[in-house]
Amino acid sequence: MNFIQENNYMVNDLAAKSHQEHYPGEIIRVDELDGHRFLFNCQNGVRLLLHVLSDKILRFRYLTDGPLSPDFSYAVPADAATRLAPALVEFREKPDHYRLTTARLICIIQKENLKVRVLDRSGTILSDDEKGFHWEYDYDTGNDIVKMSKQVPPGVHYYGLGDKPDNMNLRGKRFTNWGSDTYGYVKGSDPLYKNIPFYHVLHQKIAHGIFFDNTFKASFDFAAERADVTSFWAQGGELNYYFIYGPTLMEVTAEYTLLTCPPELPPLWTLGYHQCKWSYYPEANVKEITDGLRSRKIPCDALYLDIDYMEGYRCFTWSKSHFPEPKRMVQELAADGFKTIVIIDPGIKIDPEYSVYKEGVANDYFCRRADGPLMKGSVWPGLCNFPDFTAPRVREWWAGLFKELIQDIGVKGVWNDMNEPAVFEKGTFPPDVRFEYDGHWASHQKAHNIYGMQMARATNDGVKRFSYPNRPFTITRSTYSGGQRYSSGWTGDNIASWEHLWLANIQCQRLSISGFSFIGSDIGGFVDTPTGELYARWIALGAFHPFFRTHSSGDHGDQEPWSFGDTVTDLARHFIELRYRLLPYMYTAFWQYATKGTPMLRPLTFLDQNDTETYLRMAEFGLGDNLLVCPITQPGADGRWMYLPRGDWFYYWTDTPQAGGSEVWAAADLTRIPLFIKAGAVVPMQPVMQYVGETPVEQLTLHVYYKNGTAESVLYDDGGEGYAYLEGHKTVRRFTVTGSAEGLVLTQTIEGDYVPSYATYRVVLHGLAGAVEVTADGQAAEVTEEALETGLVLPGVVVPVGFGEIRVNVVPSGVGKEEVASTTPAA
Repeated sequence: MNFIQENNYMVNDLAAKSHQEHYPGEIIRVDELDGHRFLFNCQNGVRLLLHVLSDKILRFRYLTDGPLSPDFSYAVPADAATRLAPALVEFREKPDHYRLTTARLICIIQKENLKVRVLDRSGTILSDDEKGFHWEYDYDTGNDIVKMSKQVPPGVHYYGLGDKPDNMNLRGKRFTNWGSDTYGYVKGSDPLYKNIPFYHVLHQKIAHGIFFDNTFKASFDFAAERADVTSFWAQGGELNYYFIYGPTLMEVTAEYTLLTCPPELPPLWTLGYHQCKWSYYPEANVKEITDGLRSRKIPCDALYLDIDYMEGYRCFTWSKSHFPEPKRMVQELAADGFKTIVIIDPGIKIDPEYSVYKEGVANDYFCRRADGPLMKGSVWPGLCNFPDFTAPRVREWWAGLFKELIQDIGVKGVWNDMNEPAVFEKGTFPPDVRFEYDGHWASHQKAHNIYGMQMARATNDGVKRFSYPNRPFTITRSTYSGGQRYSSGWTGDNIASWEHLWLANIQCQRLSISGFSFIGSDIGGFVDTPTGELYARWIALGAFHPFFRTHSSGDHGDQEPWSFGDTVTDLARHFIELRYRLLPYMYTAFWQYATKGTPMLRPLTFLDQNDTETYLRMAEFGLGDNLLVCPITQPGADGRWMYLPRGDWFYYWTDTPQAGGSEVWAAADLTRIPLFIKAGAVVPMQPVMQYVGETPVEQLTLHVYYKNGTAESVLYDDGGEGYAYLEGHKTVRRFTVTGSAEGLVLTQTIEGDYVPSYATYRVVLHGLAGAVEVTADGQAAEVTEEALETGLVLPGVVVPVGFGEIRVNVVPSGVGKEEVASTTPAA
């Protein structure tokens, strides 16, 4: 051993060894803890706890030393194991490995080195460790840097990982999760605001997912450093990950979302259009904006107040000069159909005269440094303290603070910002800040990535408590896996550029497949000012995102829908009205997300993973089961080439039928966004209103698209407010279209007892040529010509909402419709 005296401390080769990578030893014993959990013990003390949660989900927890730590996760609720159960678990010892089998998977654990291989029941290798689990001791923190590396087979593709602003397919990239306030980010910026350590793997047309449930700063390498290796690692905590089998990408997302729990249904109005700016003040300016929306007949449900509504940026206060009578103003806005949303940040101004600050100090609610002083940092109010949202008592206190805003004044929703957490000039909190972490005390290094999620949790608890019997609405900038339970979100401080319109499309798709579907972008861009053309194209895309909000910085000019001249005003109204017509469809897609975990926005690969043409494409996406959207993200375009998935489709604007499985040209001037409807779909639409609930819906329109074959659609309804649906007061209507050369049959089955305000459907028939004869439940129905908003005139009938069967017989005639699609790209 060599010793060297240097800088008055001893250096020897033992120090160098502390930075070496360490690996598990040989397995010496396996303890079966119960029929679903198996503890593998290695000769050097390493252990692997393998938990079979279901036939499709395996959990791997690796421990290097010490007792088995308490099992705690902010992402996966404690009852996850009881909600899931495998149908089959077989465990066998072989000469050189152990084999665990479920009804869907085979898991092999090598005795020599604890490496893992996962296969499906047909023997296809899905996941194969390269180095497998290994670790390195970090002297500076005292933590293990825990690592996992796996082999990259030829032809593999990766998707997901939350809000990363990069190509949809992640192969060849490296990313880090460390929630950051990234003002004016660009393509490739990393990290951003959200921390969702979950991704999809697609190989040989079979999909699985990896969810690395570790809240420390974590990194993911998708064959970037080495082309044949993918890896993930974290700066502390356990190597704790879930293997989630598909075999479809849609099933992987659904399984992950159900594991981490989807959200409750939101109030229907939250799916309408929202208008926001930094900032609308004083009250006269707010009234000017709301009057501008109503006088121009631009539908809108929500108006936002940014930080300038407060007194000196103090949370839970109102500026006496800007908003002297907030309750009266909020009530007047509500009478005109506007729900008021206010921003709340985590920084609480250090001010002995400020009641929230005094309560926080008196009850020790604020975060402290390692040696005891309160954590101080500068944000909008100046020097602030910050609540420890990982402490249950603090969350309870924080929730109670919303009583005046929600119950007394009438605010309908709360917007959490700056909760990465962000601190001016410093980025975030120092690493030595301590957190209660629900009884598992931790430093900021462990708590940073879940701070925003826990703030959103506490906020949602308060808004829900004081909104009852109505449903709550919150949005957040930062979150962690499972944060979809508490909040909607947006993609942060983007830029008014065509690149950011492209990014908005990618990021919202990526978040949706990462379990967070209630998502949108700042339409038009937060930073800088868009052209009228850019704003028009952006609002056309935003109309198909679950969260639909224009937001901008006041430093860069006005960004209301009428800010770019009459032509753009008309275009904005046109697409916002389309969104309001589609609310029954959008709400049904949300119900599917909330009950089945299916993403609302679905990348092209998710629509047909058996078609390799979809693997690298990213512009096209599905909304719900039956709509396909492809935004135009370049100036001066009058349409675009796009890939149409296999199957039969109709171009929404012209009703032109189009076979999929190839590139098509979609003609789309500024009045259109490329939008296709799946053949056999039943798409519900309601009348345009200026806000949700302005008048009762007296008749719902069912757009029925012909298919030579059979297809099913669904419509969910519960009134869009309150909690009666939890007691069964809801209705699920399932439609089946069966088409042939003679016409089609539409059948309806109804589950549930909710009675809607409408008593009839207007059924509009698409894709049928010639004269039409219709019977409804055996009785002849009058066929009328229905003039649609698209300019099309199509046959339709009015039938009772409870019909069972509609039969349509067609007398063929010439088609003669505009061609908007070609299967041959231009040279």
